[in-house]
Amino acid sequence: MPNDLTTPAAPLRRVAHLDMDAFYASVELLRYPQLKGLPVVIGGGRRNADEALLVKYANTPLQDIPVSEFPLLGDYAGRGVITTATYAARQFGVGSAMGLMKAAKLCPQAILLPVDFAQYRHYSQRFKAIITEIAPVMENRGVDEVYIDFTGVPGGQRQGGRSLAKLIQKAIFDDTGLTCSVGVAPNKLLAKMASEFNKPNGIAIVQTSDLETMIWPLACRKINGIGPKADEKLKKHGVETIGQLAAKDLQWLMDTFGPRTGAWLHAAAHGQDDRPVETESEPVSMSRETTFDRDLHAVRDKAELGAIFTRLCEQVAEDLQRKGYVGKTIGIKLRFDDFKSVTRDMTIAHFTADAAEIRRIAGQCLKRAPLQRRLRLLGVKVGALAALDPSHAASEKSDAMPETGWLFD
Repeated sequence: MPNDLTTPAAPLRRVAHLDMDAFYASVELLRYPQLKGLPVVIGGGRRNADEALLVKYANTPLQDIPVSEFPLLGDYAGRGVITTATYAARQFGVGSAMGLMKAAKLCPQAILLPVDFAQYRHYSQRFKAIITEIAPVMENRGVDEVYIDFTGVPGGQRQGGRSLAKLIQKAIFDDTGLTCSVGVAPNKLLAKMASEFNKPNGIAIVQTSDLETMIWPLACRKINGIGPKADEKLKKHGVETIGQLAAKDLQWLMDTFGPRTGAWLHAAAHGQDDRPVETESEPVSMSRETTFDRDLHAVRDKAELGAIFTRLCEQVAEDLQRKGYVGKTIGIKLRFDDFKSVTRDMTIAHFTADAAEIRRIAGQCLKRAPLQRRLRLLGVKVGALAALDPSHAASEKSDAMPETGWLFD
């Protein structure tokens, strides 16, 4: 007897990239709604001006503090950098990772608020919990962005994923008051690009058939993974758009950029990406760094640098221990007053998460770095991580943490 039943076609793969809109700044606007629509910059540490403001208006609801009382970016003096800025501030050319002093020249009238990482983590956990209640396959990509697998979720195929994206946007806004932008596409590579199309609070849908019209006209830098150096090299060969990159012969790309990178560039330009949405991913490293309020000298400011260096090592060790990891490669990062950076690292024979040992090895790395110029930034990193095995012997612990290291003594 013939079988009239047919196997239903597998659903199209639909992956979303969700990016919170100006996340840190948006969280601050929940606290200070009177600043909505104004240029606001988040960055630097907590300063006296902020403390004085909160003391002066201790008995006043935060939303009732007059706008004229907030510190202005034009009055800032220091070496901090911008963490994020509202869209009103970005219109003046102000952006993340820009020095606050440089930003002050572009937009001196911007209101400057300090970072509050505890509050940002709180809202990050809230919006991610909302997402996983609706679509459980979510990949955490940082405090303000995630990938979500829409493929098998109810509504994930409707309108190319737009229906589900709207539902998630509304759920996040109703719970937190925060907006986000969502890109939905056949894979993570295209979804990441799509999430930038309609910011803020927008949704963009990309189908495989949209590659030529929506993706190829974009600059190569829009591909996540093409950095400044690769982009500069492509431009030297007359390749500025993704479409021009897609037109390049695979063998030419492999000969020019190396077999692995060339093959990846070819696949990326053609919208190909098979990476799964991973609900859990292992970190490859953990690091801590700080930018100084003023440039410090290795000899004249050795006591201050020593204390900072020790604290960074302690913080990295605390991060490792809290998250259950150990590492074998320990390194440092230095940025000098001319903005040039150097790194040094060393791989040891065993895994560790001990602050004193990290401090000792990082100190040896520091000895190999040039220290003639004044320092603007100092960082400590532990890589080659492995999940902590309960059988690791406690004997790997070293002696108590010294107050300062030998180089900065």
